[in-house]
Amino acid sequence: MKFLAHINIMPKAELLDPQGKVVVKNLPNIGIEGVDDVRIGKHVTISLEAANEDEAHDKVEIACKKLLANVIMESYDFVVEEV
Repeated sequence: MKFLAHINIMPKAELLDPQGKVVVKNLPNIGIEGVDDVRIGKHVTISLEAANEDEAHDKVEIACKKLLANVIMESYDFVVEEV
């Protein structure tokens, strides 16, 4: 079966996000006021083959833990859907 995983990887909340801080600081320069915080992360999609949704979920979990996310500094969540 074919699956598509949508993965969001973000810096952990307790860590400083320098890119986000730069965006917050500069939003008023383009006329956007009132923004208190911005966090910038990554969105990854993976197309994969698996026998069932549980196997696809397990494969994506391993990919996140071992390759895609730095689990010391980043958190992640994902959704797997059959295509």
